[in-house]
Amino acid sequence: MVLESISRIIKMQLPTYLKKLPIPESIGDFARLTVSEWLRLLPLLGILALLGYLTIRPFLPKKKKQRDSLINLKIQKENPRVVNEIDIEDLRTPNVCYCRCWRSKTFPVCDKSHIKHNELTGDNVGPLILKKKTL
Repeated sequence: MVLESISRIIKMQLPTYLKKLPIPESIGDFARLTVSEWLRLLPLLGILALLGYLTIRPFLPKKKKQRDSLINLKIQKENPRVVNEIDIEDLRTPNVCYCRCWRSKTFPVCDKSHIKHNELTGDNVGPLILKKKTL
């Protein structure tokens, strides 16, 4: 039943639809098409664009995560981000974040460069946070 319907559409209705389309004979004739003629052409142009994209898609460059540039290879990989907190009594400031991704422009202090690194590579490295205990 379904295949018969599809067969009827392809054999009978599609040729009739294509014959009624206002397909210009030259490129210059496209400029003379009316709005209603363009609207009648849209479904066909959409299908042709989709088929063209599906045809060239396998040859388009694929975006790959740079897994070969991971810094953290085995530490707490089950966590979305590795952050360690250590209480140190004699710090001058209450909190200090030290870089562990080696990408900070203010190294050794963290400037949150690990966020971009993690997005690009899929890594989960985070800063070392030293906290001064308040008594």
